[in-house]
Amino acid sequence: MIAMKWLTLGFVCVLLLSLGYSYAKATQPRAEPAGQSWSTARRDSAGIAPDPHKLKSIAIVQIYTAPTYGWRGLVAVHPWIIFKREGETQFTRYDVISWGSTNVVRRNYAIPDGYWFGSQPTLLVDHRGAQAEMMIPQIEAAIKNYPFPHTYHAWPGPNSNTFIAHIGREVPDLKLDLPSNAIGKDYRAITNPIGLPPSGRGVQVSILGVLGITLGIEEGIEVNILGLNLGVDIKDPALRLPFVGRVG
Repeated sequence: MIAMKWLTLGFVCVLLLSLGYSYAKATQPRAEPAGQSWSTARRDSAGIAPDPHKLKSIAIVQIYTAPTYGWRGLVAVHPWIIFKREGETQFTRYDVISWGSTNVVRRNYAIPDGYWFGSQPTLLVDHRGAQAEMMIPQIEAAIKNYPFPHTYHAWPGPNSNTFIAHIGREVPDLKLDLPSNAIGKDYRAITNPIGLPPSGRGVQVSILGVLGITLGIEEGIEVNILGLNLGVDIKDPALRLPFVGRVG
């Protein structure tokens, strides 16, 4: 009983420190401040994606993530995937959007590497050449069989992170490592509590994304309590903290 109390106190302390760190980071002066509303928030290119015209002869697959709009950006992120085949001169983008359509999976909703309502994206995955070309049909198949095309819940899921995690499970060659603050990445249907982690390599036990544990090649060891993740990355040593993501 005493040990459980100390574990609970320690977890609460980690949550509070992580939230404080996330808030301090978010309130630092920014070179590109977020807009004050949905209509004015920045949506132009962040200049991260390669020029598809210059690299016409190369297949490319990339995954991005960015803090969500408004106060939720302190604790959560929104991811998306872009790709182009060899010979193509433009990217195709897929992400899950909760508004505007009964089908939450959206194609080319925004530009490939655009600011997400004022937040600068971060590149998570970048594959090019023959390997990327081979993965694209697998990615398209994963998008087609996404099990929640008409359902969206910001917490605990399914949401945009659930969608990208699904692609990662179906295409392990992506070597996807979603950050620990990608709330919804661990969402699993109640009838399917055990399976692969978002990286597609390892094992995950999760009850509706609110309680579980992940052991993955990319994720390391991660515990999920109420959708908040705490863990240790072993492959590339770092802490995985709620609200913050990766530290190290």
